[in-house]
Amino acid sequence: MVLGETVKPTRMELINLKNKIKLAKNGHKLLKQKRDALILEFFKLLRETKDLEGRLYSQLDRAYDALVEAEISHGVIALENLAIAIGSIEDLEVKTKNIMGVKVPMVSDITVIKELLERECSLFEGSAKIDEVLRYFENALDTVIQIAEKETSIKRLLKDIEKTKRRVNAIEFVLIPKSEEQMAYISMRLSEMERESFFSLKRIKARAEE
Repeated sequence: MVLGETVKPTRMELINLKNKIKLAKNGHKLLKQKRDALILEFFKLLRETKDLEGRLYSQLDRAYDALVEAEISHGVIALENLAIAIGSIEDLEVKTKNIMGVKVPMVSDITVIKELLERECSLFEGSAKIDEVLRYFENALDTVIQIAEKETSIKRLLKDIEKTKRRVNAIEFVLIPKSEEQMAYISMRLSEMERESFFSLKRIKARAEE
């Protein structure tokens, strides 16, 4: 790159570059703070997700054990009919929250866990064993929803962390060094121009005195 072709060696340009570097350094500092905060939140969500996955495995173990006992007590057909009667879960309301400028999902008003009287089961189907099966699987489903929320948040945070890291590196390794190089070039050219002007004035003065 030929610096003379990209910047004008003027004092105004020098002032503009100084301001540009100052703003870039401030922006660099803020972006690093954002990146670090996002990384902390990222690892926090990873830990929480791991804990939830451990809870889910335990819940599913209990749920399937209870399901086997219910099959023995009531038969497979009765459980299949019950599953058809219950149907699908209600739609979940998904909102968003803001983490350092990153929008992540927030599942609110989770209604998959129901009280015994809320379940649409007949008196026979609403036995203690059936209720136990439903309660265990509802708990597991509630955990699955929480895991899905956190995994989606993790993906979005990771994407923004990478984006922020690229911006930090661009400022640190491209924008600031380039601007400083341009400043050095302008300072050098201004010094040269001042010397040339000084010597020109001396020559003019010498001729005038002859």
